[in-house]
Amino acid sequence: MSAFTLADGVWAGPLRAPRNISAEAKGSIHDDATAQRLGLTGGTVAGSIHMEQFPPLMAHLFGEAWNKAGGLSLKFKAPTTDREEVRCHARLVTDIRAEVWMEKPDGTRISEGTASLGPDEDSTLQRIVRGLRAPGGLRMLARARAGAEISGVPAIVMAERLARHLPGVTEKLAIYESGALPPNLAIDALRAVERGLVPVEGPFVGLYGAIELQMLDGPIYAGRAYLARGRLLGFDESPRTEGIWYESVLSDKETGRDVASMIMQSRLMKASSPLWAAAG
Repeated sequence: MSAFTLADGVWAGPLRAPRNISAEAKGSIHDDATAQRLGLTGGTVAGSIHMEQFPPLMAHLFGEAWNKAGGLSLKFKAPTTDREEVRCHARLVTDIRAEVWMEKPDGTRISEGTASLGPDEDSTLQRIVRGLRAPGGLRMLARARAGAEISGVPAIVMAERLARHLPGVTEKLAIYESGALPPNLAIDALRAVERGLVPVEGPFVGLYGAIELQMLDGPIYAGRAYLARGRLLGFDESPRTEGIWYESVLSDKETGRDVASMIMQSRLMKASSPLWAAAG
């Protein structure tokens, strides 16, 4: 029997309970005490962990080619805590594009966006990036400049880390056993550009606001050497956060071919920054 159901044109995956695998990262948004101090109910499950629930449904809709050339573009709307149940959904728009979302059993949307087989110039995050406008008054990100670039950054996820991660993967695929990285670790490889690309003033607590992960000639493999390049795309602001958007591209160090790309929105909590506490 298929793990997926179809009703009124909407495909639904099974109900799952993702783990907060970073709960012991003290001082992070995944730590209960820190998250509660910042007004959340508890340590959050990373958006990149929630993305690991989508691949089986995407392969069901688009075939195994999705693992090589698939894209998933998500805006995160509400947090969940450890083992809260969620379900992913998809509605095909064309034979290579779908609207996708994840929700709790009560209907609360956790994330929403688009998925595709091959790059999608009209993906959810591509549309947002085209509409970015520079906000005034950024404090933590005062030194960051749109258009800044970095290249040649070494990126590798060791096989030992994949082995430690696999027992907690929400949806396990056979390709992970052969060394392909699930989304959470693929995103970590593409984040290699962050340290040199994103200048931040002072201490802060951050969380993912949106992620687009696009395979170009994937998957990304554990133990293989890659080089990452990145570019700052722009900024946004909300009453509670400063947001920075960047793109990253991962290329195979040996062949030079581009393997995957990412668009990331990282949100910096104002309440976690002395710059906002002191200045009001």
